[in-house]
Amino acid sequence: MNYSFILFVAIILLSTKLFGLLTRRIKLPQVVGALIAGVIIGPSCLNLIGESEFISDLAELGVIILMFTVGMETDIGELKKSGKASLVIATAGVVVPLLGGFAIAKLWGIGENSSASASAVLQQFFIGVILTATSVSITVETLKELGKLNTRAGNAILGAALIDDILGIIALTLITSLAGDNVNILWVLAKIVLFFVLAVVSAVAFHFIFDRWKKHDQKDLRRHSIASFVFCLVLAWVAEHYFGVADITGAFVAGLAFSGSPNIKYTVSKFDTLSYMLLSPVFFTSIGLSMTNIKMSQSLAIFTLVIIVVAVFSKILGCGLGAKICKYSNSESLQIGVGMISRGEVALIVAQKGASLGLIDEQYFVPIIIMVVLTTIITPICLKFVFKGKSESLVSSQLVQNIEERQEFEEQVQELSRKK
Repeated sequence: MNYSFILFVAIILLSTKLFGLLTRRIKLPQVVGALIAGVIIGPSCLNLIGESEFISDLAELGVIILMFTVGMETDIGELKKSGKASLVIATAGVVVPLLGGFAIAKLWGIGENSSASASAVLQQFFIGVILTATSVSITVETLKELGKLNTRAGNAILGAALIDDILGIIALTLITSLAGDNVNILWVLAKIVLFFVLAVVSAVAFHFIFDRWKKHDQKDLRRHSIASFVFCLVLAWVAEHYFGVADITGAFVAGLAFSGSPNIKYTVSKFDTLSYMLLSPVFFTSIGLSMTNIKMSQSLAIFTLVIIVVAVFSKILGCGLGAKICKYSNSESLQIGVGMISRGEVALIVAQKGASLGLIDEQYFVPIIIMVVLTTIITPICLKFVFKGKSESLVSSQLVQNIEERQEFEEQVQELSRKK
């Protein structure tokens, strides 16, 4: 038996942690460091670790847990409160990037001469699917820092981001289901509908049974975490094996079944520990490991620049247009659009899933990773800029209001003095 996998895991964990600390020192998300670590230790640089079945399987398990955790942390109550406005904003914020990504992929002829198994049209649409993703974690931290999280624009961003994730999952499910050979579009759509019906029914049933069980068994919460994990894995396997739906879709729906449950924070903390210590570093490193023999040609460099521009402005245009339709002001529409720019780990998960199904050529991983990193970096910078004027106007109006209140108070005191 070859025990080299033990050393490989040790190298992955050490390198991702070191580069994660370095990127955090310059106020960037640690996921950026993990991506860089994968490129450096992989075949394209130091070649310390190559792709292997063990690493691939572990990475797949890692992305399943990531999406399961996202589902558990989704606030369905907040999703309902956000209402029609968030739905309109999220829909526009998905459609515009989807069409924009497809347009530039079509312009570059992606898939037309590719060795990937899927058709050219599916590969081109998949570029758009990658651009639909939104990672709102960076936005939330920035809005907290600015004190704007509970503003009208801040609430719209949160609600739209939640719906955006669900719409992105549906788009990914549709595209990946069409990637097989001899596909019947009606049968594919029927299987997707059947899966979601089965998933919702099983999730509601399991949620009911799970809550009743927990009320009678509060002694050992670890058993609850194991039961939820089993449900996640089974639903992910059923999705992929029987319905041709991405396993991460099953994991996400399984997570939704537990969102809002009692002790959910305890369950999430257990999966966060597992993900942080092993599975997430392996997943993000595997993306870098998959990049082999890649050369940044002039055409690819131009494509990288174009996809970054499209990624930024398609979200601003799409979400901003949706906000205007819902009667938000111009400044609020701009703030909402900017708040949805960051792609983060969600886009990487989608890209990795597509690569495993032959929906994207490996040479386009470099532009996608650069796009993800840059959108993650520029989002907090742009947010501080678009909220700056708003902040100053709010301060000014507050000062005016305070002065007026003070004058009114002094007049009342003088009036009382005269009466006495």
